[in-house]
Amino acid sequence: MGVLIVGGTVGLGVVLVKRMNASAGGAVVGPWALEGQPVGTRMLSLAAAEQSLALLVARPDGERVLLLDVKQRRVVGEILLRP
Repeated sequence: MGVLIVGGTVGLGVVLVKRMNASAGGAVVGPWALEGQPVGTRMLSLAAAEQSLALLVARPDGERVLLLDVKQRRVVGEILLRP
């Protein structure tokens, strides 16, 4: 009986760890997306596209759209928005 309890507990722990690791692989926009941007830059909006993200940011010099490659965690393009 004790073997079944220990085995079930270990099995449950393995399943939980696998599921937590699987969900951690998702696209996360974090501080890396704003590296190289001037102080005072704010994230306004986010849109997803196949393997990348478009991030609308407000900078002191105007709004821009940053095109992000989430797998490589880098900015691959930038679009300046003019009023």
